[in-house]
Amino acid sequence: MGRFLRAAILGLVALGVILLLGSSVLQWIPEATAPEGPVFSPAQRALGVRITVDVRNAGGIDGMARAATDYLRGAGFDVVGLGNAGTFDQETSVVIDRVGNRGAAARVAEVLGIDSVASDPDPNLFVDVTVRLGAAWTMPKEPEPVNVMPEPERVGLMERLRGFLAGRRGEG
Repeated sequence: MGRFLRAAILGLVALGVILLLGSSVLQWIPEATAPEGPVFSPAQRALGVRITVDVRNAGGIDGMARAATDYLRGAGFDVVGLGNAGTFDQETSVVIDRVGNRGAAARVAEVLGIDSVASDPDPNLFVDVTVRLGAAWTMPKEPEPVNVMPEPERVGLMERLRGFLAGRRGEG
């Protein structure tokens, strides 16, 4: 029985050492980071407002609703729906206020470069604003970033391990 107990304890100690070493090595592996949250405009941040938007392609150009959705999300809007409108006969775009807050619709229109803002409240839609993109809509140019820090150089696990070992041997 003594021999079995000694082997079991030795096995548990070996398992503990392996787990400890594995844990320390895994700490060097960079974690996948989630993308940063939306960038809200100063007015949205000050009010704590999150404008919900539904984007519809009413001009019939492929990918138009997706492009506008991505653009609005990048500007901090909560796009909760996108797709095609019932018809593709609209040449100009319009932003429609759905909750009686014309200011929210005007903000969305400003970001998308749309001149037409209408008000047609509809409590059954569960969105603040509906965007109907006409065939003439083009995505606004994004402003040049200001004070952008360069992306830090990413170092892989093997490079870190080599650097660590070189430092321990006095080579670095």
